[in-house]
Amino acid sequence: MDTTLVIMAAGIGSRFGGGIKQLEPVGPCGEIIMDYSIFDALNAGFNKVVFIIRHDIEKDFKEIIGDRISRYVNTEYVYQENNLSAYGYSAPEQRKKPYGTGHAVLSCKGVVNEPFMVINADDYYGREAFRKVHDYLVATNDEPGKYCMAGFVLGNTLSDNGTVKRGVCKTDENDFLLSVEECGELMAAGDVVSGVNLKGEKFTTSYSTPVSMNMFGFTSDFILRLDEGFREFLENADEETMLKGEFYLPSMVSELIDTNRASVKVLSTDDRWIGVTYREDKPMVVQTIRKMVEDGMYEKGILR
Repeated sequence: MDTTLVIMAAGIGSRFGGGIKQLEPVGPCGEIIMDYSIFDALNAGFNKVVFIIRHDIEKDFKEIIGDRISRYVNTEYVYQENNLSAYGYSAPEQRKKPYGTGHAVLSCKGVVNEPFMVINADDYYGREAFRKVHDYLVATNDEPGKYCMAGFVLGNTLSDNGTVKRGVCKTDENDFLLSVEECGELMAAGDVVSGVNLKGEKFTTSYSTPVSMNMFGFTSDFILRLDEGFREFLENADEETMLKGEFYLPSMVSELIDTNRASVKVLSTDDRWIGVTYREDKPMVVQTIRKMVEDGMYEKGILR
């Protein structure tokens, strides 16, 4: 069965200090985090890669990674922009960024027509999760609404250099997702983790809480569900939402669960996340990657 890896790489990276954080070298031969994610995905069985980018980074992106990857696997590009004309709307001129992770994946409409996995470009997930998601997608045989998600331990996904945003999950006794809420300002606070939910309410939770890192596995019908959801998002959006609101991928997943249109199996992993949310994160990422190379998990110069 054909399966596609979709990489969300259109983030502006404002917290990283203005650079294109997805393209920062972290490996011993100049590898970037995406090299390791793509390498793990190909080994798990994925046979197509789709990059979600912006037009203004296209040249640098292709030079640094895209042209290399196309030598190993079928590679395509889609572009997340603020053009809403297909839905009969216009984004406010003051709005500079697109409409969130759900909007990003919707950019794949017409390009991704098979089961697919979604990841962030600037996160290292660990090889176990790629294998679990791929195997689950193959087992579903593209049955509509049979989705999955890599479930990470919240304590394994925090940054020492600032707050992070994660999808905080609730699951049932069979490890199926009940809900996922995009929460921000998550950080260690003694014996607990503190954060802020979508309503702006402060809360605390356990380090062991399962969280989403936007690493989902979807059957091909999900693009249509996103299209319907984004249309509804725009129809109900007020002026403030059009200016600052976001169409979150986890929110769409939760809505499908709540309306019994999908089930999401949470595939637990103990792998530790590493990523470059902040510029201060980079030395730790470089050190961790170097250790994995020294331990034989990866060879130097993969996909180069």
